[in-house]
Amino acid sequence: METTHTSSKITPQFFFTTLGVVVALMVSTIGFLNLIFETLEHAFPDVLNASYQYGYSSYTYDGVRTALAIVIIAFPVFFALGRLWRKYIARGLSHGDEILKKWVLYGLIFLITLTAFIDLIVLVRYFVSGEITIRFVLKVLAVIVVCSLLGSYYVDVLKKGKWNVAKWIPAISVLVVLAGIVYSFSIIGSPTAQRELRLDQRRIEDLQNIQYQVINYWQQKEKLPESMNDMIDPLQSYQQIPVDPEFEKGTVYEYRKTADMSFELCATFSRDIPKGWQENQYGGGPYPMYATDSMGGRDIAVSEPAIAPDMIGVTNESWSHGEGRTCFERTIDPERYPVYKESL
Repeated sequence: METTHTSSKITPQFFFTTLGVVVALMVSTIGFLNLIFETLEHAFPDVLNASYQYGYSSYTYDGVRTALAIVIIAFPVFFALGRLWRKYIARGLSHGDEILKKWVLYGLIFLITLTAFIDLIVLVRYFVSGEITIRFVLKVLAVIVVCSLLGSYYVDVLKKGKWNVAKWIPAISVLVVLAGIVYSFSIIGSPTAQRELRLDQRRIEDLQNIQYQVINYWQQKEKLPESMNDMIDPLQSYQQIPVDPEFEKGTVYEYRKTADMSFELCATFSRDIPKGWQENQYGGGPYPMYATDSMGGRDIAVSEPAIAPDMIGVTNESWSHGEGRTCFERTIDPERYPVYKESL
């Protein structure tokens, strides 16, 4: 049975605990709904907002990773502060604290209702615009479940326990959050898998760098280098030939001249290359398959796809690879990559 003290003052402990609960609740709720929405967009990519890609683009998962970090940190903080807040209420509040509690509870219920109201309007708007049905249904279900649990809990607190549901709502909430986190990791992969994919992304970028240098060597000298060492210019102050990010484990990039106009590049990859539709911040559509030379203002002669600063990770099947050692055969077309002519 709660007891209310006659003091009209708001105690600092209860005020800051209440403030912490409100902030942690809103951060956790927004983070969790964003996590579910972002994960569903990767699980059920819409071809209208995606492009079919061979390869891993790290920026694609930034939204999921950010939401995961928010939920993993904010939800336990909210859960702990919520328990502390409930203990303060059970011990009895001053008159001032009791007034603060009621204002906060009504405010939280209002914010939760407003969140559900706005989210559902936005989701329906996207649905009538052609949103994927399964994605729409699951997003709506997530909003209803999250807002119903939170609303029921704070209505129960407002009624001072007359509706006995608050005992099981926290446990259900924990299970829902854990299920969302596990589901997100099942879609984007574990941190180890993410690192391996990023290492493979780096390897493809490095091979494209080496390929460009080989073609540039050909255009300058009208012959292919016998080895990668031939492409090193001692007059340059930086390392021209990239090395495998795990070279300390013995993995190296390999170059081999196979004919007068042909060569082979090899690398050892950690995983099979991901393939499929990937939603991206550009809204889908084809990528320009060229890059601009910052020195001469001309198109760089590189095999598709070119890697520009804003296109890191974009690949096509010319770099498709499996797990382990994979080699890529290349033949230079002299009409596409003519020899540089000396100025007269």
